[in-house]
Amino acid sequence: MGQCNIDHSQEEVIHKLESQREFLPPSLYEDLHVFLQSRHAQHTLNELFHLFKKYDLASREEQEDRNERLRRFVR
Repeated sequence: MGQCNIDHSQEEVIHKLESQREFLPPSLYEDLHVFLQSRHAQHTLNELFHLFKKYDLASREEQEDRNERLRRFVR
């Protein structure tokens, strides 16, 4: 994933998570939903946004890679 110069708000990140809900593993979605109830640094929000972006269009292998990266946030 390329670097993006746009800062994404907490609300944008939550909305992007919601838009990918049906494609994410349910337990990961729930953990991320809880995680996003707290405030986080801007770089964290930006990284999460880009991991969620077009998740549904990613290959199975790419989704698994993203899932592992997402799990690191909620551990």
